[in-house]
Amino acid sequence: MFKIVLVCALVALVAANEVAAAKQLVKGSAASATGDVDGNIVGVYSLTSQDGEQVLLTYAADENGFQSNRLPTPHPTPEAIARPLEWLESHPSAP
Repeated sequence: MFKIVLVCALVALVAANEVAAAKQLVKGSAASATGDVDGNIVGVYSLTSQDGEQVLLTYAADENGFQSNRLPTPHPTPEAIARPLEWLESHPSAP
């Protein structure tokens, strides 16, 4: 009997370390996320864009911040700005 209680307690402990949620938000959109006691969250949500395209976004939020498959990427630095920056890096000013 003690082993059964111990196994049940371990299963409950493991289950308590993770929280999951899933819901349909509005017509055409839904969200699902799983988190743990350390504050780490992994999730996905989908929506229908204005032009009717189904958009799927996956994400993770943890000690490294928010990471997603849909984050915008910065534009490349123009050459007219990159050259002076490289020169400044190679010629540090004296204190």
